[in-house]
Amino acid sequence: MNCEEYAKKVKKVKYILFVIITCITISAVQAQKKLQPIPKDKQQLNQQRADGNANSDSEKDKTGERKEYDINLYKIISHQRDTTAVDTTLTIEKDYKYNYLRKDDFGLIPFANLGQTYNSLTYSFDRTQAFPDIGMRAKHFNYDEVEDVKYFNVPTPTTELFFKTAMEQGQLLEAFITMNTSKRMNFSIAYKGMRSLGKYQNVLSSTGNFKLTANYRTKNDRYGLRAHFYSQDVLNNENGGLTAEAVTDFVTGVEEFTDRSRLAVQFQNAENILVGKRYYLEHDYKIVRQKDSLRDNNLRIGHTFNYETKYYIFNQDSENELFGDAFVSSSLRDRTQLRKLFNQASLSYTTKTFGDVKFKANHTKYNYFFDKILYTADGNVVPNQLEGDVIAIGGQWQHTIAGIRLKADLLANISGELGGNYFTGSARYKLNEDIDLGASIVINSKAPNFNFLVNQSDYIAYNWRNSFENERTQSINFSLKSKKWLNADVSFTSLDNFTYFSGLTDGAQISPQQSQDAITYLKVKVGREFRYGKFALNNTIMYQQVGQTGDVFNVPELVTRNTIYYTDKWFKKALFIQTGITFNYFTEYFGDAYSPLLGEFYSQNQQKIGGFPRFDVFINAKVRRTRIYFKLEHLNSSFTGYEFFSAPNQPYRDFIIRFGLVWNFFS
Repeated sequence: MNCEEYAKKVKKVKYILFVIITCITISAVQAQKKLQPIPKDKQQLNQQRADGNANSDSEKDKTGERKEYDINLYKIISHQRDTTAVDTTLTIEKDYKYNYLRKDDFGLIPFANLGQTYNSLTYSFDRTQAFPDIGMRAKHFNYDEVEDVKYFNVPTPTTELFFKTAMEQGQLLEAFITMNTSKRMNFSIAYKGMRSLGKYQNVLSSTGNFKLTANYRTKNDRYGLRAHFYSQDVLNNENGGLTAEAVTDFVTGVEEFTDRSRLAVQFQNAENILVGKRYYLEHDYKIVRQKDSLRDNNLRIGHTFNYETKYYIFNQDSENELFGDAFVSSSLRDRTQLRKLFNQASLSYTTKTFGDVKFKANHTKYNYFFDKILYTADGNVVPNQLEGDVIAIGGQWQHTIAGIRLKADLLANISGELGGNYFTGSARYKLNEDIDLGASIVINSKAPNFNFLVNQSDYIAYNWRNSFENERTQSINFSLKSKKWLNADVSFTSLDNFTYFSGLTDGAQISPQQSQDAITYLKVKVGREFRYGKFALNNTIMYQQVGQTGDVFNVPELVTRNTIYYTDKWFKKALFIQTGITFNYFTEYFGDAYSPLLGEFYSQNQQKIGGFPRFDVFINAKVRRTRIYFKLEHLNSSFTGYEFFSAPNQPYRDFIIRFGLVWNFFS
């Protein structure tokens, strides 16, 4: 089954899931058992009705009277067990997150079509791992990892519908519902589907993210679990970018080629797809009860299970000289797969004196494989798999001492061919009601991703077996959070054995390389909003500096986003309006280029990108629990020059009008 057939099946599944979610929503509305409403003396219904941007919920009881529920009862629980409340207000941060990724994309620049990849303008090294991933990092921007999954606890069925127009012949839609069957049991189901034809030749995108979650805790709090199933796919038709002649036609603004489908591309017969499925379960049991003699102590045993499969496919109807010679001239097909089974046993001990202490032991069974063993012309052998077992031990600790919140996490692989370890330590201190200070250190060592180590392809130059050293990262970070003054984040990172794909030699094929020299990376990010009456100026500025001997790790020196906007309440405060203009800019640099064959970005030093302004004008509104978005993206594209690229030979988006909404239901 090729990628196009798979996409057709996914499209059918979208309609089925839409019907299922609709039916669940209707049944949940009728069957949900109501929790105790907040007392009448705490209700602020009249005040909230008068505020067009209020964050509240209410429902009618059996007598038809309206009951008000505290919005703080609608809980969102992160993987780290941090809890926030459902938020239906309209803020500038909501505007920044109203996009394909559903998160603030500052530091990323998207390709021309929705659902294509993003080029990274900045990097973060605060997510630690002791085990490598499959690779294909350019395909993972819309791929949620375990740490990205959220769980819920709500008094009434809660639904959110997200819609946004695509670039051409398509749309982006996400439907989500969560409900409690009791005070201690919650389920959620969500599906995000996107399809967009795009403006250029052969850039169709089709993606799907289907998620089921559950979390439960017994009445006596002795046993708890949370689990999820996640199925994700990212399908892209690929064209390799514009040809050299087409780049000239694009930059000079030849009127004939303002119809972007007329621009010549490298090829029109390729596609790639990343598919992943994950089954996750985490549960724990309290051995020592609160009523026992150790009244201030908790002793828990825990277990975590995670089985995840991923595969990546690149299809091309006929070989193309862009990738060099091939073993076959037609029907090229590369398939890479990874299966990973993870189990963790843990013992947690909590006291008022020593805080929370957790000991953990992990076992990971992995199989990264292809369908054949390859013998190259020079006598080398590219194996068909890397498989094995890794055992790791570690611990976690957190405590609050003199108002300072301390955390530490340590893990080391002690058995298996893939060595690795990490240590993280952090401290946070709330100086006063406004100022929050933080500091952290991260030390990480792990093997490079699997596709750096072994790769097989129908293209001759893209077959390799490497024995790279572990990548080592040391990072120190400081943060300041203050609404009155500013938000600031400073990080300094040292990278040893940095592994990358190289296109630094002009005319040569892309190849995995490992830097022999240390790389230093300084990042300073500052944010501040200034308000005057109903007007506001929101600023985010980032400065970056890299110390290296080559051009292997490239970022722009300056990235900025500045928004001036106006907010008000109209029509007797029934409508909350938000309108303004956002300016985005980053300085010129040798931005990484994109390889559709590998699903990866690679370092290059032949073409700079950046140095072009982007202006987006937006008009947003909120009516009750509905947030409406209307945006003129890249308004200045036709009169400030056409030298706007997301990556070499990959243009950024032209001016386009897009709109959509986010609608919350609390039934």
